[in-house]
Amino acid sequence: MPTTLIHSPALTEHQIQHITQALGGEPVAYARHFRVEHEHTPSPATLDALRETCQLDINTLPADFEPQTVRLLITDMDSTLINIECVDEIADFVGVKPQVSAITEAAMRGELDFAASLKKRVALLKGLDVSALQHVYDECLRLNPGAETLIAGLKAHGIKMALVSGGFTFFTERLQQRLQIDFTLANVLAKKDGKLEGHVEGEIVGAEAKAAFLQQLCNEMHISLQQVIAVGDGANDLKMLSLAGLGVAYHAKPTVRTQADVSIQFGGLDTVLDFLE
Repeated sequence: MPTTLIHSPALTEHQIQHITQALGGEPVAYARHFRVEHEHTPSPATLDALRETCQLDINTLPADFEPQTVRLLITDMDSTLINIECVDEIADFVGVKPQVSAITEAAMRGELDFAASLKKRVALLKGLDVSALQHVYDECLRLNPGAETLIAGLKAHGIKMALVSGGFTFFTERLQQRLQIDFTLANVLAKKDGKLEGHVEGEIVGAEAKAAFLQQLCNEMHISLQQVIAVGDGANDLKMLSLAGLGVAYHAKPTVRTQADVSIQFGGLDTVLDFLE
C-alpha cells in the first residue's frame, strides 16, 4: 500500500481532519513524523494542496523504496549540506558576486550548461589570493539546519555518507574531516604562488560526474542503486537523484522538485531520517 509521510512531530486537530479527508486514511504517529497508509497513491495536485494548506513537508514514498536496505546517502554540498554557494562568496572578494551569483542561479535552474558556466565563473577569480577560500570557510559557510542530526542518524543506522559537489575540494576536504564523511568528490581549483589561476584542474564535476560517482560507490560497496538515498537542490543533481532508490529535492529549484521522488521545502536535513523509519 502507498505510504504518505507528514514530516512533523505534532499536528493540530484541524490538520489531522484535513489530511484524513484528503488522503482517506488516519495519520499514525511516529517519533518524528506521521504516516498514512492508503489504497491509492495521491496525485501530485493533492499533495501540493496539502503542503500549501498545512505548511508542512508531505511526501508519498515510491512503492519500490525499502528503507531498511539503505546503505549509502549521497548529497550535494552547496545550498544542500551547507548554506552558501561557495563560488559566489569567493567572487565577493573580487567584486563580482552579483554577476557570478546570477550565473550560478541560472545554472542551478538548468538554464545554462553547468560546465561552461563554472568555467566562466572560475575565470573571474583569476589572481585572487588563496587565503580568501579560508575566509569563506570560516566566516560564511554554515551547515544547513539538521545536518548534524542527519549525520548522527546515518551513523546510528550504519549508513555511509558521500559528499559530491560541483564546487571545490578546498571545502569538501574540510567538511569531510570535520564531519567524518566517508567519501567526497569535487573540483580542484588550480593555483600557483598562492593565487588562483582562473580554472579547475581535470574534468569538471557536473551532472554526469555526480551520477558516475554514485554508480562507482555502489560498485565499490557491492550495493544496488536502490540502496541509495541522494539529496540535491540544483539541475546538476538530477541525474544523481534519478539513479538513486530515493531522490530527495532539498529546498530545491522548481524543476528539481517536480522530478525528484520526494521534496523537503519546509524542514531541515534531518527530515531525511523520516524516510528511514
